[in-house]
Amino acid sequence: MIATIPETDFAAPYAQGQLTAEQVTSYQRDGWVLMPGLLGRAWTMRLRKEVLAIMDAIGLPQTCLRQTGEFLPGGPLHAYVHSAQLRAIASTLLAGPAHLYGPFTAVKSPGGGALHFHQDNQYTVHDGPSLNLWTALEPVDEGNGCLQIVSGSHRHGTLPAVPTTENHRGIDSTPDGVTVLRMQPGDCVAFSRLTVHGSGENRTALPRVAYAVQFHREDVRATWDGNGWMPLTQRPRWSFGPVARLSTPGATSDG
Repeated sequence: MIATIPETDFAAPYAQGQLTAEQVTSYQRDGWVLMPGLLGRAWTMRLRKEVLAIMDAIGLPQTCLRQTGEFLPGGPLHAYVHSAQLRAIASTLLAGPAHLYGPFTAVKSPGGGALHFHQDNQYTVHDGPSLNLWTALEPVDEGNGCLQIVSGSHRHGTLPAVPTTENHRGIDSTPDGVTVLRMQPGDCVAFSRLTVHGSGENRTALPRVAYAVQFHREDVRATWDGNGWMPLTQRPRWSFGPVARLSTPGATSDG
């Protein structure tokens, strides 16, 4: 059974998955849009508590970003990932019915976790509109490695990728015009799979805790591991249901 997030815990105007025309225009123009206060304090704290419990179970490495899509049934993450409100927001920004691509924790260890500028599409390639809804579960800024994003970079398509540290991929230069995204707990940023982004090192003594839920439009196909193009609605790339128990997976590499 999936717990229900009360509409009152999605701050107005997000309770019905609504966005303003200005927010939609901003997303289309810049490749990203910030949604301040998407989630109320109570649910933000519940999500943070569950994410940290998952980190305790699977192990938090000392120097990198820790990503896992696993969560247990019936809890806050289950409710958030499958919430009608979140899907409605994604559908609005994607200009068509949205489907889950995959959720994951975005926990950055103290003393590590810098992530080179990259596009999510440099990992698994999508041939149509897809996005990431990245929610801060505590204050994030330059000190603990907040997101840095390049407005308008989504217009250039999928860029050539080069290997970077921590088995990731990235662009081959440092971009100009970077926007530093300082966020408060419950704030959410939506950004296109083609938008160039990165993050700095966590220089604090505590983990930086966030959570990401990725969506694609229902007509999108993808290719990975040398396979041909496959409709994601028929062959999902990742599992996005709950698991009976947590395993100890390694960090994923798909942004």
